[in-house]
Amino acid sequence: MLNALEVFTTVTVGVMVGVEFSVAFVMNRIFNALPEDSGQLARAHGGRMLGAVMPFWYIGSLVLVAIWAFAGRHHGGTGLVITSGALLLVSVAMSVLLLVPINNRGKTWTPENRPEDWKEQMSRWDRYHYVRVAVIIAAFALLVVALV
Repeated sequence: MLNALEVFTTVTVGVMVGVEFSVAFVMNRIFNALPEDSGQLARAHGGRMLGAVMPFWYIGSLVLVAIWAFAGRHHGGTGLVITSGALLLVSVAMSVLLLVPINNRGKTWTPENRPEDWKEQMSRWDRYHYVRVAVIIAAFALLVVALV
């Protein structure tokens, strides 16, 4: 049963990493290259769509890692799993404190109501997101190593 939990947790975190990596390095670049207001509208839609799913995914991943750490406490790799959990906790804190406030504003913007500094706010979100992606990649890598 522990093996199934380990694999399920690692896959769950890995897919989350893939989605967030894609947002950072693929989707946002595509959105930024769209003509006129299309990029801003795409970001707003993405913010609404992923903003509804990601809180459950981040918290769910953290809970799965905590369960793995507890259930596997007498097995090797527990320190790696705990460290991974700490990194996921950092990513949740970053999300709540830095990214979500910007996302909550951005997902309501239209070309008619967006603020003058909307591009700067999106740029700030992107910078924070790059750091968060690095943190969750590290968390994922630790889980993969803990499997070995």
